Amino acid sequence: MRLIRPVLAARRGRTGRRPSSVLAVAAVTAVLALTATACGPEEDNASDKPSVSAGQSSDGKITIPDDLKDRLKEHGIDLDQWKNGDWKNWDRDKWLREAKDFVNPIIEDLWDPDRMRDADKSPEKPVDNDISGDEGVTDPTPAPVQAAGVRTPYHANAAESGKLLFDGPEGSMICSATVVKDPAHPGKSNLVWTAGHCVHAGKKGGWYRNIAFVPSYNNQGLSLAGLKKATKQEIAPYGVWWGTWAQTSDQWISQGSSMGGLGAPYDFAVLHVTPEKGSAGKSLEETVGSALPVDFNAPAVPKIDSMTATGFPAAPPYDGQKAFQCVDKPGRLSLTAQDPTMYRIGCTMTGGSSGGGWVAKGQDGKPALVSNTSIGPVTAGWLAGPRLGKDAKGVYESVSKKYAGE
Repeated sequence: MRLIRPVLAARRGRTGRRPSSVLAVAAVTAVLALTATACGPEEDNASDKPSVSAGQSSDGKITIPDDLKDRLKEHGIDLDQWKNGDWKNWDRDKWLREAKDFVNPIIEDLWDPDRMRDADKSPEKPVDNDISGDEGVTDPTPAPVQAAGVRTPYHANAAESGKLLFDGPEGSMICSATVVKDPAHPGKSNLVWTAGHCVHAGKKGGWYRNIAFVPSYNNQGLSLAGLKKATKQEIAPYGVWWGTWAQTSDQWISQGSSMGGLGAPYDFAVLHVTPEKGSAGKSLEETVGSALPVDFNAPAVPKIDSMTATGFPAAPPYDGQKAFQCVDKPGRLSLTAQDPTMYRIGCTMTGGSSGGGWVAKGQDGKPALVSNTSIGPVTAGWLAGPRLGKDAKGVYESVSKKYAGE
């Protein structure tokens, strides 16, 4: 069994890397959420957790408090060096797994058209098609469902969906993600739902870096050749939105692995994002015009007629540039008797589709996000995603409450 993994990319001679409970380990309480530009003085935009306030210079730019810089340096991070390339240092001690800090300064134009387009390779993790063993409740393996391309423009047909870009020790990676509603800010959400393994490497790693969300990536569905001539506006028509806070389950952080489905029933995450270069004061939800509610008590499998999974698959035969969907009636998949039963559908999407939202009728009969792509076999015939319960709700509400006063 393999995760439907984030997608590895190589970029023209430079190494880019891409991949609960409330308060899921100290990482959730000690996040340092910053913004900075790729070049320029220390007066670049910055924000920190609520206990630290940013100063403002006479020209209106926000400055980074000295005490925040000092705390970063305690973790071996010099902000100026970080934004000028030190983020590429993936030394074990530098990865902050033990510090449990999520550090994701905005580096303007890091995700340029070439880098966004070239994040399209998927490291394969071969596993058995039958991962469930004899434990728990598992339905027969579903027949493969051929993924269908989302009609263009994507914004008219899947406005909440987009591509997640990030860097890890192996290079520039991609996943998929979904704009979801924020109970603290009705109609003005800046929350994005994805898989835990798209923001954190699990028990053998730490938080990924340079995490950014691109809603309606490649909105017109241009070919790879066409994208090589495309502008950033054509590739990211609704902007690039950087993660200011990431939270996943403590189970994913303590158990998660790229092999064997470990931690998969808890493989979900929520991001709070902010625009790279401003969006006229509009939230992400206002910018894209839509956000999905999240249903943490979706009907039992037998009562669900169908689920729609959306993503940007990148492992062959796909190239990561276009959005696809699979629609199928879900079955059940149990990895162990102790873990929650997962949803499973037939689908041919591959690596890169991880984190993409699964939509079904919620308790009120309206479309709601009920899961996200987590794992699938190397044969790419099916996908499985976690059933969202109290742990997922805890993560979601924690991120919402953190920004409730803003």
